[in-house]
Amino acid sequence: MKIKTFYTWDDELWQNVSPFYLKAFGEKGAKTVRIIKNMFAQGIAELHVGYKDSVAVVMSITGKLVSDQMLIIDYLAVSEKERGHGLGKHFVDYLRQKAVAEGYQKLIIEAESEETLDNRRRISFWQSCGFLLTEYVHHYIWVPETYCAMYLPLIADSRKTTGEELFVYINTFHRLSFRGGGKEEG
Repeated sequence: MKIKTFYTWDDELWQNVSPFYLKAFGEKGAKTVRIIKNMFAQGIAELHVGYKDSVAVVMSITGKLVSDQMLIIDYLAVSEKERGHGLGKHFVDYLRQKAVAEGYQKLIIEAESEETLDNRRRISFWQSCGFLLTEYVHHYIWVPETYCAMYLPLIADSRKTTGEELFVYINTFHRLSFRGGGKEEG
């Protein structure tokens, strides 16, 4: 699999990856194109795309909190027909290596915490990639789902990180995502 990282918005590229992004996150949790474009305009997001035989099969949007040395995997989606072949793990390893090379201290994700089979599978996937699950359950005021934070330490750090600490970073990224034109009308 060949992986490319894009630092600026590209409408044609988005058309290639948006079907599996929307399939994975469209019913709940997907950011609108307007918000994602705003994230790129602010320089706080990157789009990573994995190709198999020149066809996009996996994508991720990462959020950069450079001053905090935290990289948030905001979204990761593998095309439905390519799931179960190790592409997701390979892709996470690419993101880990890239984050280390750029001086980040942690990779962070948030996952739905409700006890469902799908959520347990997602959390298990992240754990198989080396992420540590925190105990704290976060309640957003604007969505009914609850979330937990997971992290992958990228530097030697003996101190355990709490979910409350991670959600400070996650909430900072969300605020930045919607700042400066990303908010929807109405």
